[in-house]
Amino acid sequence: MNWLHVSFILAAAYLAVFAEASLNIPRNWIGAQVDLLPGLMVYTALTNNIIVIGILALSAGLSFDALSANPLGVSVLPLFGIGFAIDRARELLWRDSVFAQFILGGAASAVQPLATLFLMLNLGGAPLLGWRSLWQWFAMAAGGAVATPVLFAFFDRIHQTFDYQPAAESSFRPDREIKRGRL
Repeated sequence: MNWLHVSFILAAAYLAVFAEASLNIPRNWIGAQVDLLPGLMVYTALTNNIIVIGILALSAGLSFDALSANPLGVSVLPLFGIGFAIDRARELLWRDSVFAQFILGGAASAVQPLATLFLMLNLGGAPLLGWRSLWQWFAMAAGGAVATPVLFAFFDRIHQTFDYQPAAESSFRPDREIKRGRL
């Protein structure tokens, strides 16, 4: 586990939460706030282990709930559930396919608000629901689907910039001498 990579993921989560709380332009244009945390969880689940998934779910979920009207901690379990489900099926998923990233990001961005709503209703909360909620749910899913391949490209670029690249090893050593013929 590369702690520099983990710190970049956590920094991106804090920046995503800050951007969702402070930027009103996407909310005014499309009528819904696009959530980047499910897409970030998809990336984390496909590239890291369960410990990093738990750290991201806890820190990003609590910071998101602290800056929203959600009860504190209600977003942690849906984020961890997304990460855990993807981590369990990691061998079956195509990490490098943009289409797979798009589908996983859209599915995660559609499941996360529904799971959060389910938890809020079971905790006794009374969220505002109406026909506009369907549009917001669709816009969040579509925005998360589009944002997930962008996050993959961004973190792949970060990985290429800051991590050592494996050297291609050859069976040929330049310092060996090849003797041909008879002694």
